[in-house]
Amino acid sequence: MGVNDRISSPAKVKDNLQVFTDSFNSNLRLPLPRLLLQVIVIVLFTRFFGVLFGKIGQPAVIGETIAGIVLGPSVLGLFFPSLSQFIFPAASLGNLQFLSQIGLILFMFVIGMEVDISMIRKQATDAVVISHASIIIPYTLGIGVSFFLYREFAPEHISFLSFALFMGIAMSITAFPVLARIIRERNITKTKLGVMALTCAASDDVTAWCILAALIAIVKAGSSMSALFTIGLVALYIVVMLVVGRPLIQKLYHKYEKSKTISKAMMAIVFILLLVSAYATETIGIHALFGAFMAGMIMPHDFSFRQVIIDKIEDVSIVLLLPLFFVFTGLRTQIGLLNNGSMWAAFGWILLAAVLGKFGGSTLAAKIVGQSWKESLSIGALMNTRGLMELIVLNIGYDLGILSPQIFSMMVLMALVTTFMTNPALNLINSISEKRITRVVKVKVQ
Repeated sequence: MGVNDRISSPAKVKDNLQVFTDSFNSNLRLPLPRLLLQVIVIVLFTRFFGVLFGKIGQPAVIGETIAGIVLGPSVLGLFFPSLSQFIFPAASLGNLQFLSQIGLILFMFVIGMEVDISMIRKQATDAVVISHASIIIPYTLGIGVSFFLYREFAPEHISFLSFALFMGIAMSITAFPVLARIIRERNITKTKLGVMALTCAASDDVTAWCILAALIAIVKAGSSMSALFTIGLVALYIVVMLVVGRPLIQKLYHKYEKSKTISKAMMAIVFILLLVSAYATETIGIHALFGAFMAGMIMPHDFSFRQVIIDKIEDVSIVLLLPLFFVFTGLRTQIGLLNNGSMWAAFGWILLAAVLGKFGGSTLAAKIVGQSWKESLSIGALMNTRGLMELIVLNIGYDLGILSPQIFSMMVLMALVTTFMTNPALNLINSISEKRITRVVKVKVQ
């Protein structure tokens, strides 16, 4: 090797290193590597916070939502803006949103399968009274609060009617999956309280989602006549699902009864039905999640059949895809926007209306239908759980432009606080009840 070659070698190495560095940096910013990095960070953070909050007796959904807020502009974006911009640049959020929507579609399908209509029928009278009271009362209070919030916080292009109706439904949601998880963890699934609470929550969710579907139709249609056409299409869609979709799945179930296994071909049919149903409701104009929920509800009621399908879907949905939704919600939640006393006062009114409406309304209705005070208060505490279902509704409102960033952040905080309250409230109710029983026993003995 000549002298010139030896002299030029360091320069060539430097040039090659620069080319490699530029190529590596470019690869880091490509859509797929960026998305994979986001998924890795999100799954790690949501699992860590979920386990952490589980240690203090809270549902994992609380920790996962907190993880989303930590990764959003409220914490990571505030203290480490460069890192936040690198992991979650605004241009990449569209891919994250679409992937999270797939997770939500799978999740709502599972929720639809977990709603047991026969259980609602068995306790129809009491459950319907309690669940509808837990919708009507917070709905009314939500509309009342809207009078004070609309002028200052609502987006300019949104009518008061759309804003008020959406605030009402956002106050009325109960988180059926979180409530079911709490009931399971407290070992009261087969008790009178557990069955009644699950029945009320299931009835509540079915009714609230139907009302929300009608509201979305009205908001998207832009006129009452267009909304009627949309609602007509929804009615036709439901008829098709019951007349065509349900018999198709029943045939699939009869094959399952013979073999007791679900083949890949069977799962393909289930997924096609799910996706067609979600596609239909999305194109009609009421959101793909309603189609996924409906597809789950028409599944055969055999527990083992549903459980096999749930087991196949749940891990991917809950562990991998659903955390993307929590963080996407956290990226939209800007707690820093609540930067003055009037905004925190508005949040206080929202929280008060939410708790009075849901906890108070459910408790009062349960007492009226003959439940004891302990069971009535416990049902009120459980029905006040909002969790993930509330976040789904809020994101729909944000996407439709009904909620401003400030109201969205207030409502996310309200969902967190009311869900966080559930276990401590139940513990307090049980403690007071036990002390009262002990005093009564002592008095009788004396």
